[in-house]
Formats: sequence, structure tokens, C-alpha cells
Amino acid sequence: MPGITDVLVPANGEGTRATVLRWCKQVGDRVVKDEPLVELETDKVTVEIPSPADGRLVEILKTVDAEVMQDEVLARLISADSIAVVHKAATPARAEQEANTAIAREGRAALSPSVRRLLSENSVVAADIAGTGRNGRITAQDVMRHVAGDSVRQSSVAAEAAPSPPPARIADVVSLPPRCVRIVETEFRPGSSRIPHTAVRRRVAEHMSRSMLEAPHVTTLFEADLTRVLAHRARYAPIYGERGTRLTLTAYFTSACVRALRDHPQVNATFHADAMEVHADVNIGIGTALGDKGLIVPVIHRAQSMNLFGLAHRLGELVYAARIGKLAPEDVRGGTFTISNHGVGGSLLASPIVINRPQVAILGVGKVERRVCVMEVDGVEAIGVRSMCYLTLTIDHRALDAFQANAFLSAVTSTLEAWPDVDDQ
Repeated sequence: MPGITDVLVPANGEGTRATVLRWCKQVGDRVVKDEPLVELETDKVTVEIPSPADGRLVEILKTVDAEVMQDEVLARLISADSIAVVHKAATPARAEQEANTAIAREGRAALSPSVRRLLSENSVVAADIAGTGRNGRITAQDVMRHVAGDSVRQSSVAAEAAPSPPPARIADVVSLPPRCVRIVETEFRPGSSRIPHTAVRRRVAEHMSRSMLEAPHVTTLFEADLTRVLAHRARYAPIYGERGTRLTLTAYFTSACVRALRDHPQVNATFHADAMEVHADVNIGIGTALGDKGLIVPVIHRAQSMNLFGLAHRLGELVYAARIGKLAPEDVRGGTFTISNHGVGGSLLASPIVINRPQVAILGVGKVERRVCVMEVDGVEAIGVRSMCYLTLTIDHRALDAFQANAFLSAVTSTLEAWPDVDDQ
């Protein structure tokens, strides 16, 4: 009997769902271990799934645009050792037939981990479901259709007795429990165009809605004078450029946040139902726009160990990788605090900026612009022109209070306004 190897959706550490973006191989193709087999798109990155073994691809279970979860079977391979047995057929079709015969021998009871989990969660018996997978296997979609069908049947009697609701004219967001956020589908107006959501856009929508439902958002606003920061940047940007690194204002905001988080560690935390988890490392996520595709948050890990040059260099690497779609999964995991520099698009103020749950706070940075200000010069009030911007800190009010938020943002502002003339390379 040919040796069959399942190609599984890998664990990602955060329970993120994914969508099949592209198959690099087709049924019947020979594959080499670690050769790219399929690409999955999550709300964060595009991930290549390599072949787990040498052999031939004999079955694809998830088509392009199919939504998949951790441990689901994407495809099956016949091992290289078994190809010698099957190779006498001399055609991919015969190889697939031989492999399918082996799979059929396993019977419908051989369920994937995700199917077993769904059956358990919904108290459904496998024998009650008609499998639509290859050789009658039950798929995750079969289980969900069965569960949805039960719900429809149970509500049909009540629906017949109830008055018909007026037709929906716009999409309404329904307030459901945090993990059940959904959008009510409505009809499209004549003449309008339909642009399907990308996997990134769908996940961002779900993540943002869940954050707003779970965490009570409160925003505090400060104004920062960046005159000294801009003077420092004008002096050292050419030097950084000679070393292959672009010195951006975001690097300064990141550095200032690192210092403030070391002094106010409760802001560098995760809120749990029974306790606050204060993190030892400062892993700062940087919100990065991807045009119409949405946004992504690459993470600078252990930012507390980097000086300004190190932060600027790593920031440049991550933003470039994000915009060409080459971020690795580890580049978007483990963030403990996030910065959203919405000012790069001309925005003065955005509130509230949605917290990147399960973090407890997010910094918003507005556009830097020259303003007339009242300041003190040698103990005397004077009017001058300074480079100012608004800084906001949006907090999860379950985890932080106004006192802590104001203390943190005050520390960030003070660091920026007192930036030294020397560099810390």
C-alpha cells in the first residue's frame, strides 16, 4: 500500500485563520522535500508551505480562496519510496488512482484534527454527516454546513410565524459575543461594482471589531514639540544614509516609547481575565499601510536592546519587507505595544485608534506641522514658531487608568522635546 503523507496547515501560535492563495504544484507533479507547495495568506503575512517529504502530489483538498485553520489537511503526497511501486502505471492519473485506493482503505472514520474538533465543539456525530471530500471524507466545511442547516431548521418554524423584516438597504454590523462578530449580507445596488474582500481585509475587519467589543477604549491627547528631534534628524540623517539606513521620525517615536515603557511597564502588558501579564521585552509593532490591501503590523523585537540607529535600521527592513510581501511569520508575532503613525498621510488627529488586542495600549502620531506657540525663553514668555504634532494614547480601560496613560504619554513627550544634540550610535 502506498505511503501517504498529509500536508497540514501549520501552527501559527496565535490561532490565525488563513486562505489558500496559490498552489505551486498540481496533482500528479513530483515534489521534493522543503520545496514550496502552496501559499497561504493570513491577515498578517503570506506563508509558503513546503513539501513535508519527497514524492508526488496525489490529492488537493483545499482549493484557491478556501479558508483553512490550523491542522487542517491541505493535500496528500505519495512518498518517494512508494512511487517505485506506483510508477509502473507511468502516468500521474494511475498514481493518483493507486493513492486514492490506499486512502479509501482508511475509511471515513479517519477524520482530520480540525474535523474532530468541530464535531466535539458542536456535539455532532460523524455518522450523521455526508462527506463531500475525496472518497467520502468529512471536511470541516461539511460539519459547518450541517451545523448551519440544523440552526436554519430549528428557526424556520418561528420565522414563518414572525412578521417579515423590512429589506436591508445597507450592511449592518451586529453586536454579538466577541468571537462571533459578523456582517449582515445585503443586496448590492444596481450599477455598483463588487470588489471581493482579500483575506487581509477580512481578518483586519474581524480583529478591529473584536477589539472594540472586548476593550473599552479611552484616548488621551498630548502635544509634542519636535523642534529638537528635527534638528537632530537633519544633522544625522546623511550619516545614517551613508550606512544604508534611512532615519525616519518613526524611529524617534519608537525610541521614546521604549524609554517610557521601561519606566511604565504596566503599559507594556497583556490583559487576562485573572491577571495582568507585564512583559520583560519591549516588542514594538509598527502599523504599516499596504494601500488598498489593508494594513499590517511588523514587530521590532527586543527594542529595548537597540539604540536609535538599530531601531531605524530594523524598522527600514520590516517596512520594506511588508510592502513587497516578504515578511516572515515571526516578523508579525509577539508584539507588546503598537505605534500608528497616521500623520504620514496628513492626518492631524485620529481617535480612537483601535487597540491591537491583546495589547493594552496604542500610540497615535499625527502630522508634524509648524505652528505659532507661546513658549518661555530665559524665564520670559515669548511667541515663536515650533514644529508640533499631536500624540494620542488609546488604552484598554480595563487594564489602565487615566493616571497611568497620562504619565506614560508625558514621558514620551518629554523625551522627544529634550532630545540631545549628540547621537547614540
